[in-house]
Amino acid sequence: MSKSSVYFSIVVSMCFMVFVGCKSTKSLVEGENNLSLSAKEVLKENKKRVADFNTLQSKVRLVYKEGQSSQTHTITLRMKKDEIIWITAAFNVIRAQVTPEKVSFYNKLDNTYFDGDFAYISKILGTQVDFKMVQNILMGESLFELNRTDFDMSINDDSYLFQPKDQTALFELFYIISGRNFKMKSQQLAQSATNRFLEIDYLSYQQVEKEVFPENLRVISLEKDQQTTIELEYKSISLNEDLRFPFKIPSGFEEIELE
Repeated sequence: MSKSSVYFSIVVSMCFMVFVGCKSTKSLVEGENNLSLSAKEVLKENKKRVADFNTLQSKVRLVYKEGQSSQTHTITLRMKKDEIIWITAAFNVIRAQVTPEKVSFYNKLDNTYFDGDFAYISKILGTQVDFKMVQNILMGESLFELNRTDFDMSINDDSYLFQPKDQTALFELFYIISGRNFKMKSQQLAQSATNRFLEIDYLSYQQVEKEVFPENLRVISLEKDQQTTIELEYKSISLNEDLRFPFKIPSGFEEIELE
């Protein structure tokens, strides 16, 4: 299995998937830009918009680009908040699940599977990753806890920029929150020592049953001179249905050893 194929499967299996269903959705209507709020008020408005749901079912058009190569896939996702993220792709050829304990997936194209912790994904992204962070990426929430005690706020064009009062030696972190809908507009993680950069841009949001979810999402991962881009177009979303999460690694498959 090539490095790019492993990377794609890992990324798909852990987080970059989206939604399908029958419920009607609509693009979020944004209000006028308001840049007069305090940090406390901005964070309060942001927390009001955290999606409240039990289960979610969905489908997404995913475009994966690495160097000169590009792949387009349709991903089906089922999710139970805080417990499991379940994905199937390519006519059930690839199936994956993510839990707070581990990441697992198998690929029927080459009869391989992975069943392990978040260590390899953490290495790819250049920071420690857990289930909550994966879920936050999907839902348009901050990678790490965002509060006014540990972060300074400033105005950045038409948005609010939050950055830690003490940026760590390991990486620099930036959050950009829209002054129109108070949702996450972009979050960026940079490691100058290793020439790594991760940017997650939320290009638009949509409203489903009064809850707000990402509509278009772009992830850019840069390591030295190699750039990987993942674009997601979130379709309609259905919430709080009775869902199953079947997952069993077929017998005879070869385990992938990730260094």
